[in-house]
Amino acid sequence: MLYRTLKRMIERGQTEGMENKLDFFYASNKITEAEYQELTGMLGAGGKE
Repeated sequence: MLYRTLKRMIERGQTEGMENKLDFFYASNKITEAEYQELTGMLGAGGKE
């Protein structure tokens, strides 16, 4: 559920501070490595995938 929420936020352009949030959630095992990689990739692409 957290992954879907984060993905939706990125798609909507709500990316302020998102990189830090993703780092925190990944470090605390709230999202998997695959999810982390996908979400950070979306950030690098401007949220468009």
